[in-house]
Amino acid sequence: MEKMFIGVDLGSTNIKTALYNEKFDMLSSLSHPVEYEREGGVVEFDAWDYCENLSRMLSQLMQGRSGAALQEISFTGQAESLVCVGVDGKPMMNAISWMDERSVRECEELSEIFDDETVRKTTGQMTICPTWPATKILWLKKNRPDVYEGTVTFMHLKDYVVFYLTGKKLADMSIATFSLYFNIYRKCYWQEMLTAIGIDESRLPTLVEPCSQAGTLLPEVAERIGAGSQTVVNVGTLDHFAAMVGTGNIAPGGINLSMGTVMVLATMAPNRDKLGDTVAVHYGFQPDTYVLLPVAASGGVSLEWFRRTCMPQVDYGELNRVLAQRDGCGKLLFLPYLVGANAPDFDSDATGVFWGLRQSHDSFDMARAVMEGVAFLIRKNSQSLKDSNIPCESIVAVGGGTKSAIWCQMWADITGIPVRIPTEQEAACLGAAMIGAVACGHFSDYAAAVACCVSFKSVYMPENSTKYEEKFQRFCALYKATVGL
Repeated sequence: MEKMFIGVDLGSTNIKTALYNEKFDMLSSLSHPVEYEREGGVVEFDAWDYCENLSRMLSQLMQGRSGAALQEISFTGQAESLVCVGVDGKPMMNAISWMDERSVRECEELSEIFDDETVRKTTGQMTICPTWPATKILWLKKNRPDVYEGTVTFMHLKDYVVFYLTGKKLADMSIATFSLYFNIYRKCYWQEMLTAIGIDESRLPTLVEPCSQAGTLLPEVAERIGAGSQTVVNVGTLDHFAAMVGTGNIAPGGINLSMGTVMVLATMAPNRDKLGDTVAVHYGFQPDTYVLLPVAASGGVSLEWFRRTCMPQVDYGELNRVLAQRDGCGKLLFLPYLVGANAPDFDSDATGVFWGLRQSHDSFDMARAVMEGVAFLIRKNSQSLKDSNIPCESIVAVGGGTKSAIWCQMWADITGIPVRIPTEQEAACLGAAMIGAVACGHFSDYAAAVACCVSFKSVYMPENSTKYEEKFQRFCALYKATVGL
């Protein structure tokens, strides 16, 4: 009987599932949108409904197939979204999304107790912000005491989904990194932070290594989705880390670039001594490893904003065709800080800027300046990694931006680093399934899994690095000039 594996990406926009055979040909895939309740800075969703939708998707994948052949279901996905689990095992309220910003005052309160250096040396994070569940728990203590007191276990979404399927309360350490109450170097909960927010370890899941097998499906769950009684659930890891597996980026030297709405770079640190102090550090997807994860919220969203706002009748295909016939946009510059600056500058007051406009410029020139500005941001982050003694030998890119050959070549030229585009763009689901296949012994290790599952459809080599060097220096100078304003 041919073995099968399922990879699940518990996304913020969509839940994605993919079924693979033992040769890792994709047999089927499904996607389901996530619905939110938004009001001001509050962003919530129904975690129980989220799990029920996933259950139905798994059942659809398994229709007409032998449940006994399904070896492992492995997870990846979003990190910080918080689920407050009651005594009955169900959420006491909607899950609080990582996008939720209700806890600004709690961040200020915690910042008076813990300075940024203490936070960085303990959690690997650069600062205290509303994204972290620790700040949301403190908000609940002050504003929803009924939920705060009644919560038996505070869990991240992915950990709750694993609990829903297996009955095991486990915290994947690569996800615990995003809580602000996990010490990534000692691999334990940060007691001082727990005291500050008023909880203890008894109200948190048991910590386990990423990519660990949680156990088999609950009998009623296995029956509902059409899986075998021995199908194993794997806790998996963060979506960006699973994408590293799914693109073969499993050793130091490679940078994963996810060019979606948010731009994320991810690379493995050679060792603990080479972590630097200018980039966020996370516990990696393999035991006792670390991943550096610069995030830029002003990535792909900058180009989409400009096209939607200033070129609504032009699709990306036409945009790329026109730009391919032009030789740059002159000295025109764009700072892509539409939602502030993340790594490596960390400046929430930064804004987007066009500089150098002339009447000879048109909207296509401005679009190219936007694309160059995002590429310069990749250069700044890759340079920050190099300055921290992190090797940067190649970039593996996934996401919507990779559909533009012009943009991909721009990334290579501006960074001076080869850019490779994998054949499979849904790298997170693939990586999650590969994790399960390694865990159950189908592959001897990640290298064997990569050799079987990962291929590349194109490579962009740096060709015009000197062409952009002066412009990159002016880009950096422009940002510095705007800080005082």
